[in-house]
Amino acid sequence: MKRLFLLLTAFLMLFEASAEEKKEIVKTGLNFGPLPIIAFDQDKGLEYGAILNIFNFGDGSTYPNPKSQWYFEAAFYTKGSQIFRITYDDRTLIPGVRMSAAIDISNDKALDFYGFNGYQSYYDSSLPSGYYRMGRVLPYAKVDFTGKIAKNLYWKAGYHFKYFKIKSFESESLKPVMGYNTFFDLYKGLGLISEEDADGGVTSAVRVGIMYDSRDVENAPTKGIWAEANAEYAPKFLGTSKDYLKYHVCARGYLPLFHKKLILAGRTTLEGFAGTPAFYALPFDLGTGTQFDRDGFGGYRTIRGMIRNRLVAKSVFYWNAEARWSFVNFQWIKQNFALCLSGFCDGGSTVEEYPITGLMPFHAGPVYKDAKDGFHFTAGGGFRLIMNHNFIIAVEYGHPINRKELMLQDNMGGSFYVNTGFLF
Repeated sequence: MKRLFLLLTAFLMLFEASAEEKKEIVKTGLNFGPLPIIAFDQDKGLEYGAILNIFNFGDGSTYPNPKSQWYFEAAFYTKGSQIFRITYDDRTLIPGVRMSAAIDISNDKALDFYGFNGYQSYYDSSLPSGYYRMGRVLPYAKVDFTGKIAKNLYWKAGYHFKYFKIKSFESESLKPVMGYNTFFDLYKGLGLISEEDADGGVTSAVRVGIMYDSRDVENAPTKGIWAEANAEYAPKFLGTSKDYLKYHVCARGYLPLFHKKLILAGRTTLEGFAGTPAFYALPFDLGTGTQFDRDGFGGYRTIRGMIRNRLVAKSVFYWNAEARWSFVNFQWIKQNFALCLSGFCDGGSTVEEYPITGLMPFHAGPVYKDAKDGFHFTAGGGFRLIMNHNFIIAVEYGHPINRKELMLQDNMGGSFYVNTGFLF
C-alpha cells in the first residue's frame, strides 16, 4: 500500500511539473463554444440538438471568469422531451451589479411522476414505464441581479415566472391499473391532486437572497466556499394560481488536496415551503442569480443514479460528495484543456411530507398515508473534458446503493448521463 501511495504521488507530481512548463493562455475578446449535441440522459433518453456558448473575456483581466456570457440550446430527447433555452449573464452592463436572465421552454410529453414523499409512494418496476408518466409544457422566464455587500458577500434579488400546462400521458399500450391508465390519473381519481391544480397554473414570484462566494473559478472551482440562503414569495396579486413562500439553503465547498489537481467537493441543500403549494410547483431545485431552476429531485442535476422526480415533498434535503482529479492539462488550438476523473456519493430524503389524504392500498403495491420516507443513496463516477475552465463536457454514471432503492429500481439499474458542466 505504501508503494502504491508513493507511485500515485510521483504520478501526480509528474503531471504537475508538465503543466507548469507552459504558461496558461489568458483568453481575451469573444470565445465561441459551439457543440452539436449527441448526449444521453437515462431519464429522458438520447438527446440530439445543438448548444452554443459565447464567452466575452474583454481585455482578459477577469480570465478565467468571463465579463459576459450567452448560452443557446435547442435539444430533443427520444423519450418525448424538448428544450429551448437562452441565458445571458453580464457583469458590466449595470455598474456594480451582475445581471442574469433566461428564457426557457420545455415540453415533456413523458415527464416522470412517482407520487409524493419518496418511499411513501410505492413504485412498482414491473409496470410499464408509461404508467409513471405525465405531460407538461412549461414556459419559464427569469431575471436576477447580484451585488456586492462586502468581500465575498453578496445580495441577490429577482423575478421568476412559470406557466404550467399539465395533462395525462397518452399511449395505446397502457392498460388500466385500478381503472386508471397512469399513476397521475390515479392520484387525481383519489383526490390526492385537486381538480383546480390538475391542469396546471401559474407561479409568479419575487426572490431575494444572500450569498457568500470565495470560489477561485466559477465553473470549475478548485478552492473556496459557495453558500447561499434564498426566499421566494409567490403571491396571488402577482398572478400566482396558488400562493406560497419557499426557502432554499445551500452550502458548497471545494478543498484542494493536491495543488489544483485533486479536489474534494461537497454540496448540501435544504429547501421547502411555508404553506402548501400546488403539486406542480414542488419538483424544482430553486436557483437564484446565475443559476436557474432545475427539475428535481433525482436525476443528473441533483441526485445522480436515482430516477428523476423520485423525491418530491414539501421539504427535502439532499447532498453530493465528490472527488475530482484533473490528471492532464494541455494546450491545443490555442485553448487551455484539462481532463478530469471523478467519483461521487449522492443522497437525499424527505424532511416534511406533502400533505395527502384518502390513500388506499391498490394491487400495484401498498400506498399508505402513515408510511415514511427513508434515505436514498447513490454512487458513481465520471469523466470531463474542460476547455478554458468554462466549457465542460461531462460523462457520468450513477447507481443506487441502498437496498430499498435497489428493490424499487430493480428493472432500472443505474443511470448514465452525457451532459455539460459540473453539478456544482
